[in-house]
Amino acid sequence: MSNAAPKGFNQSIAKAFTILEHFSPAKPAWGVRELAQTLGANKSTTYRLLATLEELNVLQQDPISEKYSLGLKLFELGNRVDIQNALVRQTHPELEKVAAEIAETVHLGILKETGVFMIDKVEGSQGLKLNSRVGETSPAYCTGLGKVLLAHLAPARLTKIIKTIKLTAKTEFTIRHKVKLREALAQIKSKGYAIDREELELGLICVAVPVFNQQNQLVAALSAAGPANRFREEALQDYVSILQEGARAIQAKIGKFRQLNEVV
Repeated sequence: MSNAAPKGFNQSIAKAFTILEHFSPAKPAWGVRELAQTLGANKSTTYRLLATLEELNVLQQDPISEKYSLGLKLFELGNRVDIQNALVRQTHPELEKVAAEIAETVHLGILKETGVFMIDKVEGSQGLKLNSRVGETSPAYCTGLGKVLLAHLAPARLTKIIKTIKLTAKTEFTIRHKVKLREALAQIKSKGYAIDREELELGLICVAVPVFNQQNQLVAALSAAGPANRFREEALQDYVSILQEGARAIQAKIGKFRQLNEVV
């Protein structure tokens, strides 16, 4: 029997999957040289494949160690199973509790490149239906969820994102200067919460807090959003406290859960 590859077989795709199979919980990150040696492959060829997979967000490269690890694209493609089993099934009841207490729509999101990827949502009880959808990505720089996630990035990664991000004005209140964005993120990290005051959409205000696992690694962000005319400035700390209580309840449930695209 011939061992020849079937007609139409693409060697590059096969090599890419061979590379991906080497990423595991026991060995989550690889350098180009060590991976090439393990594969018995040419270093230049291995580098080109890794660089291509990084461009596609299948892999991500740590700016300091220069090692590659699995990126969010795989997480996104597999979210129907992975997110549902690993995170949402455990956290959704807590979102329902927060939504019931705060009476506004509650979201749970994670960082995806320069945006925030919505993984769960519970509608508020006051009748306003927001246009947000699970599975969609919004700009991080002008949303409460996104700003909380950006604020907790390692400095090197934040710098890399800010260099590539384009601050397009969504409304007259959107932050449009990178220096001001950095200042805002520093304040958010210090305060422990973020506010989107009609920065993404006129008439909509969002308050968000970080969600950590039991190793104090940032996993996601939790927010409550509602109409600006219903937002009470004097109740801000109440909103924050309710969200933080929800974040702590989630933390107690998720243990050492870590998303594939690490954000800290």
